[in-house]
Amino acid sequence: MIKLYTFPPSTNSRKVRIALIEKGLEFERINIDLTKREQKNSDYLKIHPFGQIPALDDEGFIVYDSTIINEYLEDEYPYPSLMPRDSEGRARARLLEDFRDSHFNPFFVHIIHEMRKPEGERDAARIDAAKTEITKAFDRIEQTLKNKDYLIGSFSLADVAFMSNIELLDRFAIPVDAAKYPQTVAWIARLKARPSFAASAS
Repeated sequence: MIKLYTFPPSTNSRKVRIALIEKGLEFERINIDLTKREQKNSDYLKIHPFGQIPALDDEGFIVYDSTIINEYLEDEYPYPSLMPRDSEGRARARLLEDFRDSHFNPFFVHIIHEMRKPEGERDAARIDAAKTEITKAFDRIEQTLKNKDYLIGSFSLADVAFMSNIELLDRFAIPVDAAKYPQTVAWIARLKARPSFAASAS
């Protein structure tokens, strides 16, 4: 059976959990508690040499980095497909995954790090700056959707990547202006309605 080394609050861990669930794959969750720095234990470093999560063990073959894991799952378990068949479509999906990984998710991580501190020690300016950057991403998402249900038309790994951050919009009170971003609001509702959204929460 597939083993996923994961930490429930981690957005990158959830990203892989969503892909596994969408593909109907059974997997064992092995929780690595980041708050206890279990990712730096010597046994886990044999699995992931950089001491990060998630990591995936598929019958002895180990893959790490959430984007690479999801690409592996798509290659190894192609049905149901989470990527288009044509090279242009696949490139578009990958560009959006990279946008999420590089210009969207990191700002949620900034907020998470601050929220873990005692209230009096939190850097409010850093939190506000992160929320501003997150909100900026809605411009590209709105433009990309252009009357499509999902980012590249059909549901794909691009949507899976963003899907893992959606719950944090509510938790951190980051509004999505329905008048300015109507397609984004509808897209978020579709993502929340997918069974994998609830099933991947832990």
